[in-house]
Amino acid sequence: MSLLFTPFTFNAPSGPLTLPNRIVIAPMCQYSAENGQATDWHLTHWANLLNSGAGLFTIEATAVSAVGRISPGCLGLWDDATQAALADKLHRARRLAPQIPVCIQISHAGRKASSAAPWNGGMLIAPADGGWQTVAPSALPHLPQEAAPTELSLADIAQIKADFVNTALRSHALAIELHAAHGYLLHQFLSPISNQRTDQYGGSFENRIRFPLEVFKAVREAFGGTLGMRISGTDWVDGGWTIEETAELSVRLKQAGAQFVHISSGGVSPLQKIAIGPEYQVHLAKAVKAASGLTTIAVGLITEAEQAEAVLQRGDADLVALARSFLYKPRWGWEAAVALGGTVDAQQQYWRSLPREAKNIFNDAKIGMR
Repeated sequence: MSLLFTPFTFNAPSGPLTLPNRIVIAPMCQYSAENGQATDWHLTHWANLLNSGAGLFTIEATAVSAVGRISPGCLGLWDDATQAALADKLHRARRLAPQIPVCIQISHAGRKASSAAPWNGGMLIAPADGGWQTVAPSALPHLPQEAAPTELSLADIAQIKADFVNTALRSHALAIELHAAHGYLLHQFLSPISNQRTDQYGGSFENRIRFPLEVFKAVREAFGGTLGMRISGTDWVDGGWTIEETAELSVRLKQAGAQFVHISSGGVSPLQKIAIGPEYQVHLAKAVKAASGLTTIAVGLITEAEQAEAVLQRGDADLVALARSFLYKPRWGWEAAVALGGTVDAQQQYWRSLPREAKNIFNDAKIGMR
């Protein structure tokens, strides 16, 4: 039997969460919210991906405060209005799809906030042009020509930790992923490239991991469901965050009650040199899994069903995540089931859609006509 199509169970304090298979839809920003509130775009997008055949769907990076958004169009969950909008769109989307588990990634963008959407260039927006003052561990801009962020005070750090807890509680989620990758705030604390503080939150490895661990522990205390962290396994820059540090952080997360880590890479420095290619980040997930024994999700140019299966068969990771592949092929899970002899749940309205070679992939499908 295909490992990709075997169930997987997370054991969280509030109880187990079982996925029907090991395909994870990774979070993908849509830059389509209004004042942080989910819109009809999210309703359509989520309903589409919930019908994909994946075992777990992860909602895009969701900001814990207005200034924590990557862009003015980013999704948020920090007050009653953003909570109501997200809950409404997600509830309606889930009524139109099989009941696969949903995870939400919660995040603060730090110095990479106040950015234009990618189709508008993705660069920093000045406050005079509708942006806002960014914050970071240190007053160091992401790009040399940009205005510097404001260095966070200890009171600011405490408030952001409280913001993460607030968002976690408002999510009413079965699973939460804390975003500590791709150069956003928690990653900015981890990396010596962006964190040059001289207090208890900067300098040594122990100090640089202090705030991300404090956030994790605070959310863990407030939230009993499945909880993990997405981490950039390396900065791909000499003198930056390393895979060895990622592995040690993952050990600490496991001790603090994490159910998983999701290993990506890069994003904190424009000097990064990444050798892009198929499965280019899988070796990072493998190293973390070997060192920590924590459930590990691999991601990064895994595009074919046979690739995903091979990652699991080699023991490099426990689950496999895809992002852009699901945007291009929203039924990627169906195609993988055909290729690997697996089965998926599908809405009855789609039961008649399968070609002859795929006729057995839908669980419990029964068709009758006269």
